Amino acid sequence: MSASRPHKVAQHMNEQLFETATLGGGCYWCLEAVYELIEGVESVVSGASGGHVENPSYEDLCTGKSGHAEVVQLQFVPEVTSYREVLEVFFATHDPTTLNRQGGDQGSQYRSAIFYHSPEQKQSAEAMIAEFTAAGVWDDPIVTEVVPLEKFFPAEDYHQGYYQRNDQQPYCQVVIAPKVAKLRAGFAHKLKK
Repeated sequence: MSASRPHKVAQHMNEQLFETATLGGGCYWCLEAVYELIEGVESVVSGASGGHVENPSYEDLCTGKSGHAEVVQLQFVPEVTSYREVLEVFFATHDPTTLNRQGGDQGSQYRSAIFYHSPEQKQSAEAMIAEFTAAGVWDDPIVTEVVPLEKFFPAEDYHQGYYQRNDQQPYCQVVIAPKVAKLRAGFAHKLKK
């Protein structure tokens, strides 16, 4: 074995350290606030996916005419938090049975969607939806889209880390804080120390 071989293996392992997930479950501020607390999640970026407008502005997104969903894109360490666990948090912190709506937020930009990055992610998402459906977890059918990620457009800087910077605003107190509390109660074992 040459001296360079172990270096190449280590380099390859470092490249495989993170996995990416892109999820839409209503307002991206809500999902961002939740995933920032999960152990193994190294970064969370709010943005848009699934539409036809290049680099949509927040105004484009709000109209619903861009076709995009509000999403978060996560970089996570699968050895710490698996993709399945990422999806468990996703389904526990939004309503996957309401079409184009989460609470008072209405429009296609608030749809429930999993934008998969690999065939394995697609299979995992479809299997989890089938499990929840068979178990009758919700009274209504799950309407979460499972579609390939084509493009991800990060939102403007002022949307990043929104809840951390604005946790006293009424929307944050009424909509986001209960989701964070629900996460803390149901996933205490997965929270960052």
